[in-house]
Amino acid sequence: MSLSVNTEVLWIDTPQGRLACSRWFPADNPGKPPIVLFHDSLGCVALWRDFPQQLCQASGREVIAYDRLGFGQSDAFPGALPSTFINDEAVNAFAHLKRVLQIDSFVALGHSVGGAMAAACASRYRQDCLALITIAAQAFVEERTLQGIRDAKVQFQNPEHMARLSKYHGDKAPWVLNAWTETWLAPTFADWTLERLVGAIDCPTLVLHGEHDEYGSTLHPQRIAQLANGPSECLILDGCYHVPHREAPEAVLAPVSRFLGAER
Repeated sequence: MSLSVNTEVLWIDTPQGRLACSRWFPADNPGKPPIVLFHDSLGCVALWRDFPQQLCQASGREVIAYDRLGFGQSDAFPGALPSTFINDEAVNAFAHLKRVLQIDSFVALGHSVGGAMAAACASRYRQDCLALITIAAQAFVEERTLQGIRDAKVQFQNPEHMARLSKYHGDKAPWVLNAWTETWLAPTFADWTLERLVGAIDCPTLVLHGEHDEYGSTLHPQRIAQLANGPSECLILDGCYHVPHREAPEAVLAPVSRFLGAER
């Protein structure tokens, strides 16, 4: 029987602008630490679709998702995206969200580049992050990643693709696309690695990666799992590509629920 879920939409004020935030609560809230979601390079709360509600029901935990500055319903980003944007998310936006929502302990779950942001938060808030979960996250700049971005850049020359992006990001859509493509393709970003970004990750870590991920080989989940000082588990999801939580939700929800089943 599915748990009943309540929702809340709110705004988080930061010095850089307002963040749109959504929360999903189990009706019978057991008071477990919440799961905070970090979206991908073209993502936003709406593009998680029904995954947050499914995750709330499957885990019995509150789920929190927010649009990063420049994305979705949040305010525009002031200028170009800096190459330090992954760590900046942990230092700036997430710090404000954590304070405003009075989040003491939490579980960090990120998709794609959001996985790197979740790892940065797990490292920066080592005493508070009880578990880290990544889905299709990158750990370094790989040619496969760059080629996938180049291919996507060509596809977005089709007005229909930009129209779909504008549906979720409004007039910020061109900035969102450039923030992804031009940052990752820039020569100055070529030597980025997750190992250089984050320090120790002490919490249990679950790393999920699609077998056919078009933006990264299975070297990425292996390297992410190696960062963990605590217990780590790496699962390659059969038949999945870059968005397993939409392609095969149960293949993600089942291991996540099992992983969080131990009181974390």
